[in-house]
Amino acid sequence: MNTPTNAPLILADLTLSQRLEKTEAQSNAGFVDARAAVFPDSGARWIEVAGAYAMFDGVGSPLTQTFGLGIHQPVTADDLQQLEDFFRERQADVFHEVSPLADPSALTLLNERGYFPLEFTSILYRPLQCDLQLAGKVNPKITVRLIGNNEADQELWAQTAVKGWSLDLQMTDLLLELFRLSARKPNAPCFLAELDGQPIATGGLNVHDGVALLAGASTIPEGRQQGAQLALLEHRLRYALEQGCDLAMMGAAPGSGSQRNAERQGFRIAYTRIKWQLR
Repeated sequence: MNTPTNAPLILADLTLSQRLEKTEAQSNAGFVDARAAVFPDSGARWIEVAGAYAMFDGVGSPLTQTFGLGIHQPVTADDLQQLEDFFRERQADVFHEVSPLADPSALTLLNERGYFPLEFTSILYRPLQCDLQLAGKVNPKITVRLIGNNEADQELWAQTAVKGWSLDLQMTDLLLELFRLSARKPNAPCFLAELDGQPIATGGLNVHDGVALLAGASTIPEGRQQGAQLALLEHRLRYALEQGCDLAMMGAAPGSGSQRNAERQGFRIAYTRIKWQLR
């Protein structure tokens, strides 16, 4: 771990999970608000039930699900029924991302109501302090900048972000729309890494209650192995410190390269979250 020994000790406990889950929920709710503003006919909406955020961003959207179920208070059958009705009324499948530190009532009800586990996500965190240290040296040829609040910069960021994904045309169109909305989302700064003046990588940031959620990481194929993501990580963490954050977080597939890279940069696994789907 590359954080200094005098870094503040933040334990992987219920309090931490509540902060991390709330930050991700707030981030996704902000995205849903952005879609509703840009596409009023989309039906995009979110609600809060028993501390859980239920978001509808369209049928099939990866954001159409809940965050925070059972992490702030016990869950009742009526709570879960209200959440299920929210999605069913919109012809959407029912998904819940659930922290293992959630109240046991959540797990009991999910099993009783026919849910099954669908996927795992490692939730990682690291304390932030002024003497921020990262493993490796940032490539001096790479510059990182905060994109401007203008359509040209937002489109450049979105186009660069989507180029980092090797996908079929239909998925590319979906991602491009998602990235365009991300670039327009308020209170969610987006960063662009450039090599010799050419954009090669992107990164995003969402801040809530002193927690900086890192997201939107993408590097175009010809720009890889140049240290762009390290430069973006350092820039975003320093920006988060300037905003008063004491904690950074991110999600990654368990055992993935993204998780390993995060651990090299001082992140620790707080817990492994499970995504549940209603049959």
